[in-house]
This record gives sequence, structure tokens and C-alpha cells, in this order.
Amino acid sequence: MSEGRVNVAGVDVSTEHYIGGRRVASKDRFLDRSPVDGSALAEVSAGGAAEAEMAVDAARRAFPAWAALGPEGRAPILRRFAEGVLARAADLAAVETIDNGSLLTGNTHRVVPRAAQNISYFAEHALTLGGHTIDSPEVVNHVRYDPAGVAVLVTPWNAPLMLTTWKVGPALAAGNTVVVKPPEWAPLTCSIMADIAEAAGVPAGVLNVVQGIGEDAGAALTQRLDIDRISFTGSTDTARLIGQAAARSITSMSSELGGKSPFIVCADADLPAAAQTVAGQYINAGQVCLAGTRVLVEDSIADQFLGLVREAVSHMTVGDPRDPSTRVGPLIHPEHFARVQGFVDRARAEGVDILWGGDRHNQGELYFQPTLIGGAKLDQEIFQKEVFGPVLTWNTFRSDDEVIEVANGTEYGLAATLFTGSEARAMRIASAVVAGTVWVNCFFIRELAAPFGGSKHSGIGREGGTWSFDFYSDIKNIAVRKGSFSGTGA
Repeated sequence: MSEGRVNVAGVDVSTEHYIGGRRVASKDRFLDRSPVDGSALAEVSAGGAAEAEMAVDAARRAFPAWAALGPEGRAPILRRFAEGVLARAADLAAVETIDNGSLLTGNTHRVVPRAAQNISYFAEHALTLGGHTIDSPEVVNHVRYDPAGVAVLVTPWNAPLMLTTWKVGPALAAGNTVVVKPPEWAPLTCSIMADIAEAAGVPAGVLNVVQGIGEDAGAALTQRLDIDRISFTGSTDTARLIGQAAARSITSMSSELGGKSPFIVCADADLPAAAQTVAGQYINAGQVCLAGTRVLVEDSIADQFLGLVREAVSHMTVGDPRDPSTRVGPLIHPEHFARVQGFVDRARAEGVDILWGGDRHNQGELYFQPTLIGGAKLDQEIFQKEVFGPVLTWNTFRSDDEVIEVANGTEYGLAATLFTGSEARAMRIASAVVAGTVWVNCFFIRELAAPFGGSKHSGIGREGGTWSFDFYSDIKNIAVRKGSFSGTGA
């Protein structure tokens, strides 16, 4: 079939699926627009049931040979894959920025290097999993991490390259073959990733990319009965639908979902550092699931701290994400802008205090002002539901017990941030907060060896380090009775 390519930010990008080592076009297409300026970037092939079947079949055919390579055989290929991502860092950063509106400086210096590390780290970590034994009085237990099969990976638009490689890296290192469903609002860097994988020598069918609308391509992939793993990052509502599909075939599912994370500031904290970190929650226009959007400040320092935050936010330039001075770019799409504006408008109608922001920024159609809302009651929508925009709430507390209760008072449990000068207080509060990750006197540091995931409605399972292989592998125990072999025969 014919291959379509477009020039995006000076980079040649395929607009077609990548299935079985070749580009495949669909009759149906969808328009990908840039949130930066509204310009049309590409008409992208829109997959459905036929493309899903083709991709899963290609992955199934490629699985035995890829699995048979073992970690030692896969590692050199994955190292070249990671090196290829780094070699094209400028291209990937430029395309990601124009495609989803994230900051070019962050993509260049943090996101793309991390994407490469997501691949190389898990390739190396897979080499450490062999030879694990557990001794017992009667048997020796030999633990194996066997490849599971075909993994479907569904990724979000707020960090498509980084979060795709976060799944692709361990899935491939574990010996699986994969089908990636990139986000329809920002699909282009996943297409470039497929080119890089091919150039690195990833065999045909081992990595496949099916583009399209979630209700069509995503549903067609996750509802198949012949897949072995589903990994999804996105909304809690979509996860419920995918979970229902996975249940029909008893397919293992991992999910990282929404968040409404507390940002707790105690009176004994380093207040200037905490204020700068609160201001940082507006980066990527607040489109970060881990963001500490519920700011909870100890009552005795509330006025002082609000002044420090106001000063820090005053330096958060809203503008074109390609400009190095910009700290807050656009929201991803008109539908999402309307969603964010709707949250703020409903809160305003309910009588909250708009401490700053609250409306469209004069930078352009999809740019929203950094917003802080005070006076929200704990049962109000603006305090309970994920906005996924540059909108924070501001509340105070008087005791550790109170802030723990408030922090845990939503359906989410993805992350939390805590600033305090007391180690004992930090461990007391952090231990009691229900969250997959609690950052103490820091934010957004994700060590690849550490577990990552959400609690309550923020997700199922943990990834990172060996936890990733616990999901992407079929873990087998071979229990051998001691003394049952008398000789050394083969």
C-alpha cells in the first residue's frame, strides 16, 4: 500500500500505521492539528478492526523468534534502539512540541533522554533476572521470567513519546511483541519511534503501531481475545471500558489513571522552595496526571506562603512552547479547553474565590491562565475531580490528622507532594497518605528502579524495575526435589 509522509517542524514523518515491518495506509483518516497555533499538521491513517487484526497477527507471528533470543540476544538490539532515539533527539523534541504543545526545552533536555533511558534501562535490567532461586527444606525453587506474548500498549497525549517508551522498553525487554495505540491528539512521535526501531534492527512484527480514534482503533485492539497483556495510561472512565474487555478473556491489565494529588505544605518547610514547586505544577499547562493540584497549607503560614506562590507564578510566562522563556503552553485541544473552562466556570458559579486566573489567556485560543481557586468546599467538584489543566485549589489545615483526612478525601490515589522540615513528620504524613508515590521536599523525580503506579481509582499495578517484569512476564516456578537426580546426565 502507498505510504504517506508529511513535513512537521522540519522533520519527515510517516502518517501511516507501522505493521509487520512495513507502512500500511487506511482509507479513513483523521486530522491532527497543532495546539500551538491551530495549524493542520497531518491527515493520519485511522485504523479499526482490520488494522488491529493485522497488527496482532504480525505480533503473534514475530513472538516465538523474539522470545527465543533471550535477554542476552534482545539487549544489543534494544541498546541500538535507545541510541537511535538519542540520535534523533532534536527531531523528536520538535515534533512532540508542535504536536502536543509541551515545552521544547523540556522535551529536548529531559523527555527524549528519558525516553531513550526507558528502553536501555529495561534491556539491561532484564539481564539480571535469571538464576533466581529460593531454597526450602525439600526443594530448590527456580524462578523464571518467561515472555507473556503479545502486549497492547495504549498511551496518552500529554507525554506520548516518554510514556510509550515507558511501556515499550520493559515489554520488549521481557521478550514480548507489542502493538502500540498512540493518542489521536498527538500521534506523530510514535510514528517516528517506529522508524527508529526498524533502523535499529527490531525485527518485523516485534513492534507495531496502529493509529486511530480510541473508540475505534483502541477498542478494536483491547477487545481482542488473542492478546496477553494490556497496559493503559489515561482516564479512569476509559480504563473501566478496557477492564471490561480484558475481563472477557482474562487478560492481565495494568493501568495508570487520573489523579487529584495533594500538595501539602507544613509550617516548618522551606517555604521558598515549596512555593517554586507549587508554581511548577502549572508546567505543561497542568496536563500532568501527577501534578499536586490540591494545595493544602498549614494555617499559620497561609498568608505568607500565598504571597510567595503569587510571586513565583508571576514569572511563569504563558506563551509559545518553542520559546525557551515559556513555562506554560497551550491546552491540547478545543474539547479539552472547554472541559477545563467548564470546571472553572462551575466552581465560580458555586461561589469560590478565584485568587488569580480563571479564563482564556490572550496568547491564543487554547491558552488558559494559570489559575488558583480558594474557598472550595471539600465535597465540591473542583476539589474532587481531575481538571487536567493549569488549575489548582487552595485550602488550609491545622493538624496532621486533618491534612491526612483531607488528602485522602478523593477517589484518587496516584501521588502526593509534601514539604516539611521534620523527618519524623514527613514519614508520619507520607505513610498515612494513600498514594502510589509521595514526594517529600521534591517533585516529579521518577527513578526507573522504583515502583510506580496508582492506588484507588488512580490505577492497577506497579511498573518500574522488577515490577515491570512482574507484569510483562509469565513468572514460573520450577520446584526440584533435592537429591532426586543421582547423576549428572543431560
